[in-house]
Amino acid sequence: MKVIAFINQKGGVGKTTTCLNVGAALSLCGFKCLLVDMDIGDLSQSAGFIEIDDDEPTVYEVLKGSDINAAIRSHNGRYDVLPSDERLSAGEIDFATDKKRNTLLRSALGKLSKPYDFVLVDCPPTLSVFTTIALSAADEVIIPVQAQYLPLSGVSRVIRTAELVKSRFNGKLEIGGVVLTYYDGRRNLDTEVLDALSGYFGDKVYKTTISTSTKLGQAPSHGKDIFEYSPKSVVAKQYRELAGEIAENMKPQKKERKR
Repeated sequence: MKVIAFINQKGGVGKTTTCLNVGAALSLCGFKCLLVDMDIGDLSQSAGFIEIDDDEPTVYEVLKGSDINAAIRSHNGRYDVLPSDERLSAGEIDFATDKKRNTLLRSALGKLSKPYDFVLVDCPPTLSVFTTIALSAADEVIIPVQAQYLPLSGVSRVIRTAELVKSRFNGKLEIGGVVLTYYDGRRNLDTEVLDALSGYFGDKVYKTTISTSTKLGQAPSHGKDIFEYSPKSVVAKQYRELAGEIAENMKPQKKERKR
């Protein structure tokens, strides 16, 4: 089981969208995927879990010690989601003084009854206690970066955060890769940002870029991933290709599931 945290400490770069659609694409390739929402409901709502009853457990209760398996929901039988909602916002106070907080998600994932190939964690767009909890449980991080200079400048903060967590809490944490989002190869700025990322990260930059797409923005409002909302779109093809890159080092490879 590989645990991947999707992180960027700036909002609006396609982090949640990428986490959701990579998970959806991996599931279409035959991998068993669990998506964990550590961003106070953004991923959950995008996957169709818009209203969660107060008596239904979320990631918040799991971090407090509840059974993780009882909190997991299935998205149309294709992939699973450990959801969250506004209850998670209270955790900033609840977990701030918990000396074991950075082991909570890692410990919960160790109690999963289902054998997942991938666990994808959607991190908050800020440096918070939940970011540290997520990174402490992860094997690697994937950094979605919007094709603009301001989001590019924020990547260094993500790297520093990952290095700090690695040195203090999780020695196995590595940078898995960087994916460029909202990309248009016809714009000079976009190609300049891609060149800058490649110059710094080398082969850690995924070959696949994600284009700007109206359909990609519309899908979450319907509680659907891009393969349900617009399976023949360019971005659906791109997310399949990105998932293929991410899955390359998973052995044995699994054949793509017929849709």
